[in-house]
Amino acid sequence: MLHLLYILAFTVLAFLAVGNLIRSLVTVGMESQRPQQFMANNRHASHPRSQSVPHPELLDEQGNIVNEPLLVMRSLTVQDAREQLDALYKSSPGGKDEGGELA
Repeated sequence: MLHLLYILAFTVLAFLAVGNLIRSLVTVGMESQRPQQFMANNRHASHPRSQSVPHPELLDEQGNIVNEPLLVMRSLTVQDAREQLDALYKSSPGGKDEGGELA
């Protein structure tokens, strides 16, 4: 009997979660269309919404937008990665200064 109660409870929770997901998707879809309608109706508005403020991490010290890649990855062999990790481990306060292999 307890198994049926669990199945019923999780079924209800699943339906609530899916319903909430659908409501959220509809809300986001409606909000994404709103600024375009706002600008079409109020072309001479004093506060245009089309000018969005970029995230502060995308700006340099002078406030200009950075037009360079923010993440650069380079190829690294397994041996190079292992050597770098060993160097980090040995330089840590609890690291061993032995030249042998680490277990």
